[in-house]
Amino acid sequence: MNAYRMKPLAFPWPPFIYGAAIAAAFLLQAYFPLSVAETNIWIARAAGGVLIATAVILDVWAMRTLVDCHTTILPNRCSTHLVTSGPYRFTRNPIYLGYTLATAGIGLAVLNPWFIVTAMVAAALTSLVAIKREELHLLSRFGVDFERYCHDTTRWI
Repeated sequence: MNAYRMKPLAFPWPPFIYGAAIAAAFLLQAYFPLSVAETNIWIARAAGGVLIATAVILDVWAMRTLVDCHTTILPNRCSTHLVTSGPYRFTRNPIYLGYTLATAGIGLAVLNPWFIVTAMVAAALTSLVAIKREELHLLSRFGVDFERYCHDTTRWI
């Protein structure tokens, strides 16, 4: 199969990576608890809520933009259009950015610092496992247009 027709991923890994990160954070806190200062707990929980709400809005906006542009949302399907509008004007991976923000936000909301660590690990793994492969797929499908988009738009933020 040529690169143009190749799927970006054989399996949609990112949701499972972030699900594993959330599970790992709970397990790490159970076996290696990190204490949180008792002062201003409500600030941490409020910040967590803001991050979670931001993540949900970002993910819904990104998915809506993909649907409006008649291309796939699933990372294991071939893209039919290069999407550079909506949140894709600011970041090439708004859905994964939303997953990362949500993971960190959950950590703040439940006062578990391990979530911050696992969110960073999940973002790094997503870059290695999914984003690199998706970018090769988009480069093979859209060529110089994708190169120009990469030049003008950051991968994360």
